[in-house]
Amino acid sequence: MNFRCLCLSAVFLRLLSAQALSVPWSSYGHDPQHTGISATASQSLNRIKWQTPVDQVLQGSTGQLLIHYGSPMVTAANSVIVPVRTSSNNTFQVEVRNGSNGALKYSPLTTDYSSPPHNWIPPFPAVVSARNRLYYAGAGGTVYYRDTPDSATGASGQIAFYGLSNYTANQAAFNADVMISTPITSDRYGDIFFGFVVTGGNPGALNLQSGIARIDATGHGSWVSAVAASGGDSNIVEVSTNCTPALSTDQFTLYFAVSRGSFQAGYLTSVDSRSLAPIAHVALLDPEFGNSATLPDDGSASPMVGPDGDVYYGVFEQACCTNHDRGWMLHFDKTLAQKKIPGAFGWDDTASVVTSKLVPSYQGTSAYLILTKYNNYKDTGGNGQNRVAILDPNASEVDPITGATVMKEVITILGVTADGPPTGAVREWCINSAAIDPFTKSAIINSEDGVVYRWDFTTNSFTQQVTLTAGVAEAYTPTVIGVDGTSYAINDAVLFAVGQ
Repeated sequence: MNFRCLCLSAVFLRLLSAQALSVPWSSYGHDPQHTGISATASQSLNRIKWQTPVDQVLQGSTGQLLIHYGSPMVTAANSVIVPVRTSSNNTFQVEVRNGSNGALKYSPLTTDYSSPPHNWIPPFPAVVSARNRLYYAGAGGTVYYRDTPDSATGASGQIAFYGLSNYTANQAAFNADVMISTPITSDRYGDIFFGFVVTGGNPGALNLQSGIARIDATGHGSWVSAVAASGGDSNIVEVSTNCTPALSTDQFTLYFAVSRGSFQAGYLTSVDSRSLAPIAHVALLDPEFGNSATLPDDGSASPMVGPDGDVYYGVFEQACCTNHDRGWMLHFDKTLAQKKIPGAFGWDDTASVVTSKLVPSYQGTSAYLILTKYNNYKDTGGNGQNRVAILDPNASEVDPITGATVMKEVITILGVTADGPPTGAVREWCINSAAIDPFTKSAIINSEDGVVYRWDFTTNSFTQQVTLTAGVAEAYTPTVIGVDGTSYAINDAVLFAVGQ
């Protein structure tokens, strides 16, 4: 009897329990740990089943789309919840569609949400809780909710982490100065977490400072400042824009990044998810030079918590182009005290979990591997040979570009569509979080060539593909697998449902 296979099977079963694979695709990266692991086998990628715009302004564009779109969410009843940008003033609505045919279930949910200050447009914040309550961002740092979102009717309301009575007493001031600045995460109890930014005064004399908010399932709110979470660094000004908070496997620890501003230094931090009391923080450093890495507000990298509790977080390098704009996938133990082997790519990327048994060619000892984007940008010193990679987080190799010690490549695969010069350059992979299908040993990945692909880990090849659009340069977007096995990808400001 193969002892190693038995051990890996046991690890996989524990991962299923720890990462809550029974829940639908409720948020960015599927679950509160952002593992990207589907609970359902994906259908064959044969055709586009339906499609709908996620941007009523930019759909069908031919230029660059420097905007991040919020992840679609799928309920247990196969309702697909889609954040949609409705105007050039960055207004939004939330659509709830039938996963089988894309039909609207009822009129879109409206919101007065305003995006925080930005260069690239941030994603709209929303999440479906374990209690099947839809939360979505409102003005002034408030959050709207809608119960039983699968139904045309359901209880609804508005809540504020600093007290709704405070908001209603000084609504205009809060709307002007307080904004939700990250996607929303929900734990198994129905509590939600998100970053917020305070840009002006302090309405209602509440002494609000930019930080992380928590609202429990009863509507009670609390918050901790980014400065406090950093250990008291007075230069810290924000939770990194677009950084979706992540929860530990036991859901008692919350991880997020704070920074001194866009493309500035920062920390990965942890707080108690129940009290928001700071636990730990670690400076985010460039592995090549040992000085500060930077955290761009133009990205959407978020912490990912592995089955063993290790934390992965993508950062930018210390200065433009020293690593061909690839950044680094930094790696820490759950206490943030131990720095582990980094990955060679981290810019605008959230790692996904691939249990090692899903990659038959793997001969190492790690219980799980990670999937990351692995672009090598031709305009910043690279050769344009853009790949996706599965890496061993516990084995190392020397990175040929920087000479740094990085995670060992297990398998990689090159993009399909030529984008020369130079010879050999291909179109970029445009994912920030890849959907993993453990049932077919594959991942669903999306490319700027306008095609969504199935990457088969057994053959290390693209075994299925569907053309969505003619292709466009765009900010990175997630792929998702629904409860009926339909795959979802965003390309050229349109959400595509792909399957049999």
